[in-house]
Amino acid sequence: MIKGKKVLITGATSGIGLLTAQMLINAGAMPILTGRNEAKLRAVCDTLNGQFGSAVMDVTDSESVLETVNRVDSEYGGIDVLVNNAGFAWFETLAEAPLAHFIEMMDTNYMGTVRCTKAVLPHFMKRGSGHIVNIASMAGKIGTPKSTGYSATKHAVLGFSNALRLELQGSGIAVSAVNPGPIDTPFFETADPGGHYVKQVSAFMLPPEKVVHTIIKVIDRRIPEIDLPRSAAVGIKLFQLFPRISSRVAGKWLNKK
Repeated sequence: MIKGKKVLITGATSGIGLLTAQMLINAGAMPILTGRNEAKLRAVCDTLNGQFGSAVMDVTDSESVLETVNRVDSEYGGIDVLVNNAGFAWFETLAEAPLAHFIEMMDTNYMGTVRCTKAVLPHFMKRGSGHIVNIASMAGKIGTPKSTGYSATKHAVLGFSNALRLELQGSGIAVSAVNPGPIDTPFFETADPGGHYVKQVSAFMLPPEKVVHTIIKVIDRRIPEIDLPRSAAVGIKLFQLFPRISSRVAGKWLNKK
């Protein structure tokens, strides 16, 4: 049941996070939007209709995360679901990418997920219920050129999700991973400022509404993991089973960046 659930969303000031918040409101849930930019958070909250909450939180700051999660849990009478959505990318070759870019992506995409999960987990464990939804990526299952840094962060998120799911078996706490392909959102303004990748894969871009509908379904049914689109999911399974053949056959197609 979605109705009445209090859902803490990271990276909620644009894209998938913001749309998830509005669709949760429409479904009768109570999203709590978070973002590190207070002005931007206030501005997007003005665009929402319905009941929701908001809190400034920087997922790269451990103290900010812990203080905010504890305060939100107290103010709203508990958190039912955590959606770890905050993330970004730079598409660059390893040879050209500054080391700082790898550190910043890992700090937000992976460690941000770890910080928020670790902050909310004691509350979930005390109640014997809760749901952690990690927005990972197809990039976490298959690496492509110019995504060495980004793919590594999403591989880490998936490994974290799979291990934590086993740790929490029987606790009443669910762990889910949502793995979308490229989505038509402002994500690419940073990842691909020149627009080359977006132009190459425009025919395969997922509508954000489709991805958010899937996230809502995952929350409602507590699905452990889901890949989308399904056609790409099948291809990735074949790639993992037959990596040498798949690299030769699909290597050129995957080199779109």
